[in-house]
Amino acid sequence: MKYLTIILFERLGLLLVFAFVLTRIPGFKSLLYREYSKRMSFVHACMFGLFGIAGTITGIVMEGDVVVNREFIWSVGDDQMAVSSSLVAIVIAGLLGGPIVGLGAGMIAGTHLFYLGGIGFLANSLVNPLTGLLAGLTAQFFSNERVISPWKALFIGVFPPVLQMQLLLIFEPHSDTMISIVNTIGLPLVLSNSIAIAIFTAMISIVLREQENEAALATKQALTIAEEALPFLKKDSSHDMASGIANLLYDRLKLAAVSVTNEKEVLAHKGLGEDHHQAGDQIITRLSRQAIYSKQMQIAQSRTEIQCKHRNCPLEAAIIIPIMDANEATGLIKFYFRRAQHIRPVELMLAQGLGQLISNQLNTIATEKMKTHIRDAELRNLQAQINPHFLFNTLHLIAALFRKDPKKARHITVNLAHYMRFNIGLVSSSLIHLEKECQHVKAYIEIVQTRFSSQLQIIFSETDGISEVFIPPSTIQPLVENSVQHGLKNVSKDGIIKVTIEKLDTCIQVTVRDNGCGFPQDTLNLAGDESLSANEDGGAGLYNVNQRLIRLLGESARLHIRNLPSSGSEVYFKIPYEN
Repeated sequence: MKYLTIILFERLGLLLVFAFVLTRIPGFKSLLYREYSKRMSFVHACMFGLFGIAGTITGIVMEGDVVVNREFIWSVGDDQMAVSSSLVAIVIAGLLGGPIVGLGAGMIAGTHLFYLGGIGFLANSLVNPLTGLLAGLTAQFFSNERVISPWKALFIGVFPPVLQMQLLLIFEPHSDTMISIVNTIGLPLVLSNSIAIAIFTAMISIVLREQENEAALATKQALTIAEEALPFLKKDSSHDMASGIANLLYDRLKLAAVSVTNEKEVLAHKGLGEDHHQAGDQIITRLSRQAIYSKQMQIAQSRTEIQCKHRNCPLEAAIIIPIMDANEATGLIKFYFRRAQHIRPVELMLAQGLGQLISNQLNTIATEKMKTHIRDAELRNLQAQINPHFLFNTLHLIAALFRKDPKKARHITVNLAHYMRFNIGLVSSSLIHLEKECQHVKAYIEIVQTRFSSQLQIIFSETDGISEVFIPPSTIQPLVENSVQHGLKNVSKDGIIKVTIEKLDTCIQVTVRDNGCGFPQDTLNLAGDESLSANEDGGAGLYNVNQRLIRLLGESARLHIRNLPSSGSEVYFKIPYEN
């Protein structure tokens, strides 16, 4: 019995080598992920049926209770019995493929045993399809598991050899030879089969975990690189973008070389072959053009497909990844390898994922830029509009002053001209020097102060050294205008507006404070964050100013609005500043 057990384990070792090769077949994955179809069920049934036949051929022959030494079983005498390991393959077929695959594989292996003949051939041929069906039904209880654990498989693997022994005794109950054979092979067959099934399921689990780990690593690496590539993708210069991407991919992926191209020429090349693969080279390879035309990843498996004319080029293979922008292939990323064998499934998976991520990022960046341009156009259009009421009232003021104080009238006319010129020029720039903004505010204050000299006083205070600080144009003036039109709308005299520009440690703070009625409580928390154009509290102007400050200078520059304890309100913002 000990000798028989050792022989069975030796033969099963050869069978497990076949099993390992089986796990490397691409179609094997569909079983692990429960991707069933009639065609695939037929293919897998045939595959495991042949696996079962291999288990029979590599089995042993018993003559009575004596083992007949044979390397392979091609035929069996009338007084001999084939002790097959086919049940290992059939159980695995049922556990992975379900009852249909298990039954199909069992019928193929059983038919082979039937025609092989010998003692107990009927029981041996019948136990295979029966085992496949029962294993498939058993697998339905573990449908939430892709692969049954080795311990469960070890337990399940005990029963098929026991069933085989029972069938042998049922079909030949009075045969002393059969009883002797069952006593001899029973325990070795149970041990060898159950352990082999457990080892096979463990092997499958390892292969599956290996594939998942490679996929997870490739996904993580692609996401990390895509995130690091974002600053380069935002560059306006295509050559700067390409150079940054090529350097990043070459450093992170340890490739032989990386090239980045547009539709016509190479923009950057990093790595081996830099002496002849250079920026400015025209795209001439068939696979590159095919990748752009078909918008699908291409693989060059030889130096001929790379089509490099340099005799000593060290690059032999490449993965060519199309980069999509607005559903059009606008460029390529090429991963170069020294040998075609260096292109593994993980490299292909990484290349495909990275191409999709970078394409998505380019589309997102393009959308953001378009939205920014539209928002810029809208905001500048709003900035450039002159309040017609303010213009008409100022012209009436100038006309009246020419009769009373011509000198003052000329002064106001100059300030109005400066004010109008500034507004008309707003469309040309998103940021201006703070000093220029102050001149604009002073021109506005001169006009308003003259119009409402008996009602209010505007005090403007600024610090020195602000000429190099940048601010969105027409930012302070709308705040002063809001205080005039809304904060002091019910004040007939002694109205005061204070405009203060002061340096702090890391910023410059601009504050507009008045002693008017303040903001209504129901709009105080909304002012600046929502466009309240439907009410009379200057919500649209404050909202536009706040949005431009945040977008152009950052969240730290947003407006802060509060009502003062005594009376009036205060609006201020901070401009980031470094000494």
